[in-house]
Amino acid sequence: MRDRRTAMQRLRLGAKSAIGSVKIKLLLFSCIALTVFALISRAADSMRLSRPSGTLDSYPVSRRGYNIVINTWKRNDLLKRSVSHYASCSGLDSIHIVWSEPDPPSESLIKFLHHALHSNSRNHKNVELKIDINQEDSLNNRFKEIKDLKTDAVFSIDDDIIFPCSSVEFAFNVWRTAPDTMVGFVPRMHWIDQLVQKGNTVSYVYAGWWSVWWTGTYSMVLSKAAFFHKKYFSLYTNEMPASIREFTTKNRNCEDIAMSFLVANATGSPPIWVKGKIFEIGSTGISSLGGHTEKRSQCVNRFVMEYGRMPLVSTSMKAVDSRSSWFW
Repeated sequence: MRDRRTAMQRLRLGAKSAIGSVKIKLLLFSCIALTVFALISRAADSMRLSRPSGTLDSYPVSRRGYNIVINTWKRNDLLKRSVSHYASCSGLDSIHIVWSEPDPPSESLIKFLHHALHSNSRNHKNVELKIDINQEDSLNNRFKEIKDLKTDAVFSIDDDIIFPCSSVEFAFNVWRTAPDTMVGFVPRMHWIDQLVQKGNTVSYVYAGWWSVWWTGTYSMVLSKAAFFHKKYFSLYTNEMPASIREFTTKNRNCEDIAMSFLVANATGSPPIWVKGKIFEIGSTGISSLGGHTEKRSQCVNRFVMEYGRMPLVSTSMKAVDSRSSWFW
């Protein structure tokens, strides 16, 4: 009798163990099935989004591509890498190179750039390449009006940084949702200087990347990597106070802040910061020099004086491509 009772207890324990094992296996199977389903759904969504067969037709011709304007200065090796890289971006309509050096580009350089553009362009697309030669060495040259642009969007870029085409295309799509706004990859911020504030006089401080990283707030995107409408070329050259252009030429700084002021003054809206991977291929720029923040703060306060107010609008919004980011 005792042996029978012991056998029954062992049988019950075995049954419970078996049932528990089955439950665990079912739970694991469900988790794996859900994970596979999520991955398949994500891949399907990505494939649908990567084939914009009908989406481009919903935009006017002037919004179906973009122009890249590359600012360069005596770094032909970097310029060659930039043109070769961006030639493969699918939305590219034209490349304009802002040339402010005293000597014109060599024939060998021009030949290389044209070859790189046509050999790397996607589906052998006919992308236009122009070198805009300037007589004067001025930072304002990068914002001179370009008369023959066929599309509205301008991607302003320096020759020493490169973004994957996927990031450029995403930023372009963000810009098309707000074509009057600046959309870029390098955010910056301005703050009221509490130490200098006296009565009704307000002074401002320019804040770099670490301030944006710490607070999540920004009011500018730098034109070293930003989309904006081509109309701002004309506004910058013909409508913006000439004293601002003279200030940037004299101080060889802050033309990017001037463009941010111009757009914010015209729209009353903040820019849009786009998340993207930046590859710096050149040496360190002027931002690493001593006194850089102080000089940029002087620019901000000078431009506030010129406009008679602070037009910059701060925001905490950030555009992230959820198709390529699990956590966003």
